[in-house]
Amino acid sequence: MATIRPFSALRPSPNHAKEVSSVPYDVVNTEEARALANGNALSFLHVSRPEIDLPAGTDIYSDAVYRKAAENFQQLIANCPLEREAAPSFYLYRLIMGNHQQIGVVACSSIDEYDNDIIRKHERTRRDKEDDRTRHMLVLRAQTGPVFLTYRAQPEIDDLVAAEAAKDALFDFTSADGVRHTLWRVVNADPFVEQFAKVPLFYIADGHHRAASASRARAELKEQSFAHTGKENYNYFLTVLFPDSQLQILAYNRVVIDLNGRSEAEFIEDLKKQFDVTENANPEPTERGNWSMYLNGKWYGLTLSARATLPLGTVASLDVSVLQDRLLDPILGIKDIRTDKRIDFIGGLRGTKELERLVDEGKAAVAFSLFPTTVEELLMVSDANEIMPPKSTWFEPKLRDGLLIHKI
Repeated sequence: MATIRPFSALRPSPNHAKEVSSVPYDVVNTEEARALANGNALSFLHVSRPEIDLPAGTDIYSDAVYRKAAENFQQLIANCPLEREAAPSFYLYRLIMGNHQQIGVVACSSIDEYDNDIIRKHERTRRDKEDDRTRHMLVLRAQTGPVFLTYRAQPEIDDLVAAEAAKDALFDFTSADGVRHTLWRVVNADPFVEQFAKVPLFYIADGHHRAASASRARAELKEQSFAHTGKENYNYFLTVLFPDSQLQILAYNRVVIDLNGRSEAEFIEDLKKQFDVTENANPEPTERGNWSMYLNGKWYGLTLSARATLPLGTVASLDVSVLQDRLLDPILGIKDIRTDKRIDFIGGLRGTKELERLVDEGKAAVAFSLFPTTVEELLMVSDANEIMPPKSTWFEPKLRDGLLIHKI
């Protein structure tokens, strides 16, 4: 069974929550982070992306960056100021984006359960990114952004959440991107602990590197401890738990900069060996097993032809896998999408117009629009202890960093 624990959050006051909160550290590059934080001394990007306060060109993994993170964190605590809750609590976090809303429970989850696969994964992590966030956590002695978890919805938990969300909120603001963020403090933790104890498994939806880094940070702090009990704060990591019924996954689309030495006509002919190709297609596929392709100002529809062998297996049958195994690898020569510089990935929120722009401006030769991976596919892959291809899911809306901090 899964375990959650209340925690004494370090947080901004309600009147500074909007200023402090920031986009997740890993959805922006240095220049984007610098632009977002410009003119806002309280932005948490000064802590999560501290290179923005150092000279241009500074190595983002240099000692100076982590020293700056610690310095900026202490300044934010003092100057904002950040407040420490006197008693451990849970929180509710609701996000509203357009017609979509979701509300989750903010809690600390067990690193033992992460290590023992009670908290399931579906992605591989990169060592360099783990190194970065592990060091960031150890320098700050804090987890500053939550891991996004999901679980199979339970009516009893839904009822508890609804009752608490009827009370006065702690924070309620709309960020610059139009997403409304509302948080409530839950003083009576026991009913939530009791009901979540009946949930057999949690699943990481987003935040694999944060979770892996929390596990590594725990290992280092445990090694340094003279009287480890297993109850220390570092044995738990900051999470937000949303029921699977509320999640929204958007497509994670692809663009490739060239046709791997082929002319447009040769490329189309090679496609027809595996796919049925139609012209004047909808830019967004309407169902699984269909792909849309933008080439030379025209949208094409792709479906596996009757001549092609159908893929078997939970992962191999995913649309992202079929595209990789039947087209990107054998035709366009993209062997490893983690490292190949000829491919880029466009989150579905940016829409198919962004795919068209990149191709029309000559920044890419071809673009592929995918049907979104479903939540059930994510759970199935995780339950099978398998790994999805990179860039399979794009969750929206995004949780903000800096609103609730877990000191370790």
